[in-house]
Amino acid sequence: MSELKTERAALRNELLSRRREWLNSPAHHPAEAALGLLLRDVLAQLEPLCLGLYWPLDGEFNAGAQLLREEGVQWALPFAYKSPRRMEFRLWTEAAEQLSDECGIASCAGPVVIPDVVLVPCVGFTREGYRLGYGGGYFDRWLAEHPGVTSVGLAWSVGEARFAPEPHDQPLTVILTESEVIAP
Repeated sequence: MSELKTERAALRNELLSRRREWLNSPAHHPAEAALGLLLRDVLAQLEPLCLGLYWPLDGEFNAGAQLLREEGVQWALPFAYKSPRRMEFRLWTEAAEQLSDECGIASCAGPVVIPDVVLVPCVGFTREGYRLGYGGGYFDRWLAEHPGVTSVGLAWSVGEARFAPEPHDQPLTVILTESEVIAP
């Protein structure tokens, strides 16, 4: 493993540990509501026609639980493939069969769509708009293939970090935490 990948893995572990500790603190519950309000405000300004959400992993912000389906706005979930590594978004409707992608994350069997706004979970983030995820590069690959899409990183303020972006890293359009909107 390269030195940079080792450093990123160590930083990811540190940030996940910090997040677990923070989730058990009294600050977590009001933060959910605060981030939900900021997200609704930003989405009201962006007016997406198709919103790409994600199924939250342990400790990630649950955007789907905070948002109401607006009339005329479609929702889509990512579906990740392990080999070759790639991701697509699938239309999420009441009728779409629920299933797991090849990484074991909840998704659906709806038709493939390209959202105009995508919510991106962040383990860590920088003020310059870069995110640290779980190391698979799925969102970075997808964003590189869809440069016109508005990407909204969702993070907890305890995830702020300093790290150098790698050549494949895609900067996010905006990052939201429970306390601020970061527009790099």
